Amino acid sequence: MILGGCLGLGLWYREQFVGRLCALRTLASILEMLMSEIRYGKATLPESCGQLAQRLPQPYGRCLQEIGIKAGNGASFQEVFSAQMEACMRELPLKREDRELFLQCFQGQGFRDGAMQLKRLEQGLLQLSGRIGMLEREQREKCRIAVGLGAMSGLLLLIVLL
Repeated sequence: MILGGCLGLGLWYREQFVGRLCALRTLASILEMLMSEIRYGKATLPESCGQLAQRLPQPYGRCLQEIGIKAGNGASFQEVFSAQMEACMRELPLKREDRELFLQCFQGQGFRDGAMQLKRLEQGLLQLSGRIGMLEREQREKCRIAVGLGAMSGLLLLIVLL
């Protein structure tokens, strides 16, 4: 049981790392889709969120739907987006730095002009892509280490207890 528990902990850590990478990729695709809606659909950010909500899996779809509704009713897009996405991202295996990096491109002024919206989203996508690239390079090694350390710690505990 001790060995199984430690090995399970190593596998859980590995799944958290893989889930983090998957969530970051999804956030990057959300930025790409928002840019596409603004660039080609000539939609505003609240309209884009409402349109994307139908195409994205949960919890993203539900969150973007609420953003589109609340921001469309006259609330500040930046405040609504930050609050809703922060609540949505709490359910995901993301670190605080990842959440801040994603929300950073929706902070500040300049969201009335479509060109400025695109520029901010492109900058955010570039930074997010850099983080994803760094994590992808580390993924194989960290996953192998997590499982190996889980198994070895279980064996060590068994030896000490016996």
